[in-house]
Amino acid sequence: MNIKELAIIGGGPAGLTAGLYAARAALDTVLFERGMPGGQAAATERIENYPGFPEGIDGPELSMKMSDQAQRFGCEFIYSGVDSLERDEKGFKITYGDEELLAKTVILATGAKPKFLGVKGEKEFHGRGVSYCATCDGAFFRDGTLAVIGGGDAAVEEAMFLTKFAAKVYIVHRRGELRATKVLQQRAFDNPKIEPVWHSVLEEVKGDQKVEGVIVKDVRSEEKQELKVDGVFIYVGTEANSDLLQNMVELDQSGYVIAQEDTATGIPGLFVVGDLRKKELRQVVTAAADGAVAVTQAEKYLSALK
Repeated sequence: MNIKELAIIGGGPAGLTAGLYAARAALDTVLFERGMPGGQAAATERIENYPGFPEGIDGPELSMKMSDQAQRFGCEFIYSGVDSLERDEKGFKITYGDEELLAKTVILATGAKPKFLGVKGEKEFHGRGVSYCATCDGAFFRDGTLAVIGGGDAAVEEAMFLTKFAAKVYIVHRRGELRATKVLQQRAFDNPKIEPVWHSVLEEVKGDQKVEGVIVKDVRSEEKQELKVDGVFIYVGTEANSDLLQNMVELDQSGYVIAQEDTATGIPGLFVVGDLRKKELRQVVTAAADGAVAVTQAEKYLSALK
C-alpha cells in the first residue's frame, strides 16, 4: 500500500495552503480534490478582501494561483473524492475508488456545502432554474428576472453578479434589512436592477418544465404573493461536509467539527481546517491561516513518531 507522511483531503483555500506549506517543508504529501480546486472560493465571482490584491481578484483565478503554487513546490494532487477514512494502527487508511492509501497524518479540508430550504419545488427544479451558484449558472438567465433568497454577504454579492446578465433581481429576505456588510449593501441599493422584498420567505418554487415563478410569504402578515421569475438562487447558509468524520470526532448540530484553535481534533494526527472547523469567521484568509497552522502541528506530530 502506498504510504504518505501527510494526506490533505479537500482543495479549497485551506487545503491548498496546507499543501503549499507541507511541500515547502519537504513532507511527502498528497492532496485529494474531487473537482475544481478552490472550493467555494472558486465559485465566487470577485474576492476583494484577500490581502495582496488591491483591485480584487476573481475567485477562480485566486484558486488556480493557489493550486499552481502548491504544485510548483511539489505537492502531489489526486483528483478524486475520498470514499472513507479509517484510523489504522500505522496511521489513517484512505479509500478512493478502487485504491487505498495509508497516511501517517491527515488534514481534513472538505469545507461546507449550501443548505437546502426544503420548500416545495426546490428539489424538483434543481438544475432547471433553482441554483446555489450564480457564478456557475448566471449566464443561463440573460435578460431574465431572478430571485435571490437570503440577505448575507454571499446573497448580496451573487445578486450583484447576476445583474450582469439579468434584467431584474429580487433579493428576498426575512428581515427588514440585510445582514451583509455595509459596503455590499450600499452597492446593492445603488444598483437599479436590484429590488428588495423585505420580511419575506420563500414558500414555493413554481413552474412546468422549468422555473416560472416563486411564492413568497410576508412573515408579519402571512400574506403570500407570486413573483414571476426565470430562476431562483438560494443563499441561506451552509452545512459542513463532515461525512468522513461521522462517529470519529465531536461535531456540532450543523456538522462542523469542534477542534482546537491549533486545528487538532481528539484523534492524534488528525487535523481539521477551513470551513469544516467550527469557528467564528469563515473567509479565504482564515481558511489559509488554518492550513498553515495545521501543517506546523502535523510536522510536530510526525517528528514525535520518529
